[in-house]
Amino acid sequence: MTIDSVKRPTAWPSSPWLAVAIAGLAVAALAGLPFLTLAPNRLVPGSPVGSGVAGMAAGGLAVGAVMLLAGPARPWRAWAALAAALAAWCVLLLGLGQGAAGLLAGQKPAARAALGSGGWLALLAVAGLAGEAGRAVLPRRGGLIAALLLLGFTVLFAAAGVLDSLSLAVEYRARAGAVAAASWQHLGLAGASLLIALAVSVPLALLRLRDGPGARLVDGLVSGIQVVPALALFAALVAGLSGLLALVPALRSLGLSAIGPVPAVLGTAAYLCLPLVSGLAAGLAAADADVLAAARAIGLNPREVLLRVRLPLGAPVLIGALRVAAVQSVGLATLGGLVGAGGLGALVFEGMAQFAQDLILLGALPVIGLALAVDAGLALLGGTREMPA
Repeated sequence: MTIDSVKRPTAWPSSPWLAVAIAGLAVAALAGLPFLTLAPNRLVPGSPVGSGVAGMAAGGLAVGAVMLLAGPARPWRAWAALAAALAAWCVLLLGLGQGAAGLLAGQKPAARAALGSGGWLALLAVAGLAGEAGRAVLPRRGGLIAALLLLGFTVLFAAAGVLDSLSLAVEYRARAGAVAAASWQHLGLAGASLLIALAVSVPLALLRLRDGPGARLVDGLVSGIQVVPALALFAALVAGLSGLLALVPALRSLGLSAIGPVPAVLGTAAYLCLPLVSGLAAGLAAADADVLAAARAIGLNPREVLLRVRLPLGAPVLIGALRVAAVQSVGLATLGGLVGAGGLGALVFEGMAQFAQDLILLGALPVIGLALAVDAGLALLGGTREMPA
């Protein structure tokens, strides 16, 4: 009897081979790729260092989690698999922290011990394995719970000073205030872009419901923006705003400028219109024709039909569209760093200019975290249905 032939309840992973593949990735990364790298300073590539005992222990725990998930479906097995995956995560963090401290012992102050490719892949694989085990425990919210547990353990290890020797932690301590300020700026850019995009997309979605030249014009407009490269669009906005301000200098008193948040917000909002218009139109059109006819028959006017029939019935698709656009806004706001808008993108591009990997990660990792947090928060509202194209 194979592991796929074992009858499992809905909460059990639908394909145990996925867990096997994830654990295999973790073991292969720990065995064949650098766990850490040691460099004389932050700007040069480091020498690879293996994972040692920590890698073997983490790999063994990952294999144990897979064996639990691949066996007969029992609640205790799912909980044990989740515990094994979390233990593997903690072992990896401990091995990384202690390994970095050992490598830096006796080195010059400028020396840096950074995560190697094997360390990154192993952490990613163990996180995926924890997510699979979490979904086996709780099918709807298990993945989110597993992610929160992983984050919690990471914060505890960081607070205890275990990770202080890692180069990423060293870079963060030097720029903690700048990272916090950039994160708030980034959320402001993403939020403003989303609000502007919603204000534009709602009337366009209502126009798209009416099949005709107007609908085709809306489709062509929002689709055409997507084919414009982001750098070209931002450059065009900077040039256009510069020309506008030269013609009407009084606009500067309103806070408008060619460089800064204005072109970043406008450019990001333009890209958000396609998912919003498509999703909003699909959600508003989700109500069955018979339901709409019945609503009109009882005397509801078009506004009441929209608010009391179309919106409630299309809510899952509407929230799904908002979810896609919100996550996209967090990612696209990173490009604001190119036009002087600040945010986490400024850290990313500063790191790229200096060829400083840890500085790039210091900006990129919070962007990923914010995007995942926004996605998880909106998913709790029920936006899990796929948005039609």
